[in-house]
Amino acid sequence: MRTALLQSSGRPGSVEGNLKVLDEAAAGAAAAGAALLAAPEMFLTGYAIGDDIGRLAEAADGEDADAVAEIAVRHGLAIAYGYPERSGDTVYNSAQLISADGTRLANYRKTHLFGCFERDHFTAGEQPVVQAELGGLRVGLMICYDVEFPENVRAHALAGTDLLIVPTAQMHPFQFVAESLVPVRAWENQMYVAYVNRVGQEGEFDFVGLSVLAGPDGVARARAGRGEELVLADLDPAFLAASREANPYLADRRPGLYGSLV
Repeated sequence: MRTALLQSSGRPGSVEGNLKVLDEAAAGAAAAGAALLAAPEMFLTGYAIGDDIGRLAEAADGEDADAVAEIAVRHGLAIAYGYPERSGDTVYNSAQLISADGTRLANYRKTHLFGCFERDHFTAGEQPVVQAELGGLRVGLMICYDVEFPENVRAHALAGTDLLIVPTAQMHPFQFVAESLVPVRAWENQMYVAYVNRVGQEGEFDFVGLSVLAGPDGVARARAGRGEELVLADLDPAFLAASREANPYLADRRPGLYGSLV
């Protein structure tokens, strides 16, 4: 399955502007044969927008989700994207996956909030593993800081996730996460990991780009630079199966030894 990563901060504060950027990226991704387009954390609204987060937050099935579904249908590819989700009086940092026919397949709420900014504006989610079937693969969702917790990604591995999509707002000086940690997560858990970042200065944050799609061999299939970019890579289910057969990590686990971790 060809996958496209949209490395962009879009137009912070403008949902209309970000939907236009997403539409243009979807057109380019579809023309290149992609079946899936992934956009960064909080892409629909912008990340560093302060109290506008609460004002622009919408339900998972709101008008913004409908607009993304229209883009998916128009270009014939699935879309994963980050956005602020409102549920009653509660706001979550969420990511949603919508299929090429416009169906909402999965919605995930970030479980590990990073820093005072996120804790001031969001409530943490409580469901660590959210999955959907797409193109013959089991696809999981996670957001940014979540992937830095090995327990989170291992839970996906044990649940059979083939491709983990991680919309991200990774900032300076933590670029080692994109450069080193994400490929290791893919290797130690025997899955593909699509880590798609924001880029450039936004408020007090300097997003580093470096989006990457890493394979189960720990090798980057695609890696972006430091600017706005659409990168593509192919996921091979046969290669994934062969890699899992050769790598004994999951089979050699001894869960009885790990009780002290919790």
